[in-house]
Amino acid sequence: MSAKLTVVVVEEDRDRAIGIIDALTANGDCDVHVIGHASGLARKIAAHSPDIVLIDIDNPTRDMMEELTLASGPLDRPVAMFVSGAAGGLAQAAVEAGVSAYVVDGLSPKRLKPVMDTAIARFGMVRQMRNELAETRRALEERKVIDRAKGLLMKARGIDEDAAYALLRKSAMDNGRRVADVAEALVTASGLLG
Repeated sequence: MSAKLTVVVVEEDRDRAIGIIDALTANGDCDVHVIGHASGLARKIAAHSPDIVLIDIDNPTRDMMEELTLASGPLDRPVAMFVSGAAGGLAQAAVEAGVSAYVVDGLSPKRLKPVMDTAIARFGMVRQMRNELAETRRALEERKVIDRAKGLLMKARGIDEDAAYALLRKSAMDNGRRVADVAEALVTASGLLG
């Protein structure tokens, strides 16, 4: 941990919470906030706006997974969950809720830093993939709109596809807009005109 991290620890047992705080402060410069009760978890986590959330719980419930989904808001921060035993089917629910690391056999101070580093790294990779997917979807949607606009121009002006695209590009350059924006305006206007 090179920069100061804001860490929220969800731990009901006071002595275990103190042990976690000690382990975190021994590993680096952390601003640690402890949440002692899982009720209202989303609101409590959001109030601290942490860099990472550590949840130490014996047996997570489906209700906690729902709270965690809200707390991840959606998927705004890495979450590491430490559970005492394998709870049937909840590992999958935890991952779907946005948990970056699901560690069975509870929290051990010596494993804390490597698990946090892994959760942060995995969260970063998943966030990058989500961003790339969103960008790809946006580009595909823009491509569809541009193709529709070219089709409208080809039909209305009796020109080929290259000439239609050149016309869209020229209009975009003349107006200081993106080709996709000009195409969207043309498709919208065409829809209004019937």
